[in-house]
Amino acid sequence: MTGVDADRRWSESMPAVYEQYLVPAVFRPFADDLAARVVALRPRRVLELAAGTGVLTSGLLSAVPDAEVTATDLNDTMVAFGAARAPGAVWRQADAQRLPFPDDVFDLVVCQFGVMFFPDRVAAYDEVRRVLAPGGRFLFNTWGPLATHVFAAALQAGLERALPVDPPRFIRTIPHGYADRAVVATDLAAAGFAVEEERELTLEGRAPSAADVALGFLAGTPVRAEVEKHGDVAAVQDTVTQQMTARLGPGPVSAPMTAYVFLCSA
Repeated sequence: MTGVDADRRWSESMPAVYEQYLVPAVFRPFADDLAARVVALRPRRVLELAAGTGVLTSGLLSAVPDAEVTATDLNDTMVAFGAARAPGAVWRQADAQRLPFPDDVFDLVVCQFGVMFFPDRVAAYDEVRRVLAPGGRFLFNTWGPLATHVFAAALQAGLERALPVDPPRFIRTIPHGYADRAVVATDLAAAGFAVEEERELTLEGRAPSAADVALGFLAGTPVRAEVEKHGDVAAVQDTVTQQMTARLGPGPVSAPMTAYVFLCSA
């Protein structure tokens, strides 16, 4: 499945579910980390790619209140939701491979867990370099291997138990399909970027229950469309929830999640 196909599936999902169940457990810890890194860079004009529902956008607005923040996403539904959540930014629908901005206008381009969705990453990185002003930086993160994200690995195991013949592969092939740091560095170099800093980062995710995490992935991401192809969504959700609870435990759950953070300059 290409990034464009994944975006079409996002358009059928529910940003509110993603925001309620996945953002606190999975995405906010890493958004806080990126926002803290941005403070040290002291940008004046920031472009965010693949902003989703705006968890990092809100962090940027708080971390660098004097900066102009422009948030973009390919999906109109996400843009509408994010604009309501983080109105202090300028929100625009935009394809990262064809950015609707002039050359040399941003001090910093930042992206949280979005580069994996770009069908042509080198083309997207070329666009990032084009819109960066001289001396600008590109800061982003990408998930590590599936096994290093315990919530996602438990979800995938549950899906494979529920649908053993043709289990959904979105989580394995898209969010966790760009986990080879050498490949990432090669793509960046092809677009003219030098990696200033690369760091492996493991943070703890926390949720009220494994059922909440399961619901977030199954109803708030493109996994939903893959499950719907098999018919009985409720039965799949029951099995996945049972399997995730068996792995993670009842009641409040926590799990380590590993990502790679890249800071680059042209």
